[in-house]
Amino acid sequence: MVRESNTPTGIRGESCLISLADGFYSNNQDDLTVARDKVEKELGISALVDAAGIIGIFDGIVKVADATGIPLEKDKSIASKEIRLSLGINKFHPDKN
Repeated sequence: MVRESNTPTGIRGESCLISLADGFYSNNQDDLTVARDKVEKELGISALVDAAGIIGIFDGIVKVADATGIPLEKDKSIASKEIRLSLGINKFHPDKN
């Protein structure tokens, strides 16, 4: 997760919540498991469920935004080139629909 500042936000459990987000987006199951356990230990199971829900919603919203025609970032363009070609997605130009 990218932070603009090292200034604490004052949110209880800030460090373990950031670790949870980092673990999710790292695609490393071990990091995610350690972070999940840390959130549960420090903040409780309800906070873990809430945080996981927020991460899931955020991830979904980003995918919806991508699907609605917001320009594709360079790294996503490179990573999805073959599948976009095989599906014929490139023929659907946003300003022509």
